[in-house]
Amino acid sequence: MTALAGGMLIGVAATVLLAFNGRIAGVSGMVNGVLLPKHGDVAWRALFLLGLVAGGGIYLSLVPGAYAPRAGFPVPALLVAGLLVGFGTRMGNGCTSGHGVCGLGRLSLRSLAAVLTFMATAIATTFLIRHVWN
Repeated sequence: MTALAGGMLIGVAATVLLAFNGRIAGVSGMVNGVLLPKHGDVAWRALFLLGLVAGGGIYLSLVPGAYAPRAGFPVPALLVAGLLVGFGTRMGNGCTSGHGVCGLGRLSLRSLAAVLTFMATAIATTFLIRHVWN
């Protein structure tokens, strides 16, 4: 039930941002716009990103124990994974939220190709890690 509610909130947020600001709710593009700012184009991005973090914090404070993060991951592996994700989103002109939620909603063929690539890669990676490499 919480996944459904979260998905609906993401859809509403993306729709509201597009309707009132004319912008796509791709998180990697927002982060990029905050890190490499253009004049007059930072405030809405920063507010949206702060809203993501604040929304998560509010949820955790209202529903204690709802999310238990996994521990024990090696920090170097997390850093390499983060860099690879950043590189991939840059190379793919967007992240899963931008392509999957917003791009598919706008019937973008480029986003369809990106989502199919994301999903195929995720399926192959999961298969390799769980069934081949144990």
